Amino acid sequence: MAAESEGVKRGLILGKFMPPHAGHVTLIQSARALVDELTILLCSLPDDPIPGETRLEWMKELFPDCRIRWQSRPVPQDPSASPDFWDIWERVITKHHPERIDFVFAGEAYGADIAAHTGGMFVPLGARVLNADQGGLGGLSGSAIRAAPWEHWDYLPSPVRSHYGLTVCLHGIESVGKSTLAERLAEHYSTICVPEYGRAHCETHGTDCREDDLLLIGEAQQAMIEAARPWANRLLVTDTDALMTAAWSQMMIGYMPDQLICHRKADLYLMLAPDAPFVDDGTRVYKSKEQRDRFHRIARDSLTLSRTNFIEISGSWEQRFESAVAAIDALIRQNGLKLPEAA
Repeated sequence: MAAESEGVKRGLILGKFMPPHAGHVTLIQSARALVDELTILLCSLPDDPIPGETRLEWMKELFPDCRIRWQSRPVPQDPSASPDFWDIWERVITKHHPERIDFVFAGEAYGADIAAHTGGMFVPLGARVLNADQGGLGGLSGSAIRAAPWEHWDYLPSPVRSHYGLTVCLHGIESVGKSTLAERLAEHYSTICVPEYGRAHCETHGTDCREDDLLLIGEAQQAMIEAARPWANRLLVTDTDALMTAAWSQMMIGYMPDQLICHRKADLYLMLAPDAPFVDDGTRVYKSKEQRDRFHRIARDSLTLSRTNFIEISGSWEQRFESAVAAIDALIRQNGLKLPEAA
């Protein structure tokens, strides 16, 4: 076993990964192909714009076959910051990688200094170290992405897209045009739409829902939303979410289970008024004006009590679409983002 262990090639990559991007991913995948074991040392500071805990989860998700270690305690960031800079960093690296280091991989020249102090060989990988492909992988940087994440969308891995994407959710009672509007908005913004699970559930199992049914409907809806996030083109449109299921629960069983109001909320809710022509498609439950007015108040209260960001939309189908687009465009601007120019 000792002889076998001696033949193992081990590598180290160190970085902030704030956030991880295509440059990091290609560097790490290249390095992983060159060694038997690769350790990624994530370094963070308490005031980082993206918390270290978040980046740690991203790196674990992106690189499950690597050893991910986290240096969460502050250490000097530059040799000029402390006369003991390299002594400190040698102890840090030894703590997280006690074994022999054969290769130090990096996309910048600092890798040579780390290699000199750890005994490994510096392997300068990637376009950035050569100052190549400045319009693509070589020009990527964490600060540029944080400043304009949507402009670098094509270079963001799935968990980072989920972090920087915006979600717009339609909210409202039966027969107010949520599904039609959601699909039209998705087409307008060249993105995807998450359909309503509850409708498929009720068409399959009937509309006589009990608590277990409602909990499943809410959980399934949220699961579909989370699964769709990485595939959205910056903006995710969803027909509904668990907050609307909570309103259904209030109508059907007289209360809102806590499980339905604790999920990740959308960045904007479009609350559709019940002033659209009512269409009974065979799955409608509450048809009278009194029932629909009460249901609308409950649905609105679910947004208010959850402290969500929402606007109310009414009028004709075209007026609803125009109001929705205006609200979404305002949301994008408020977040300091912008959509790419149309080709």
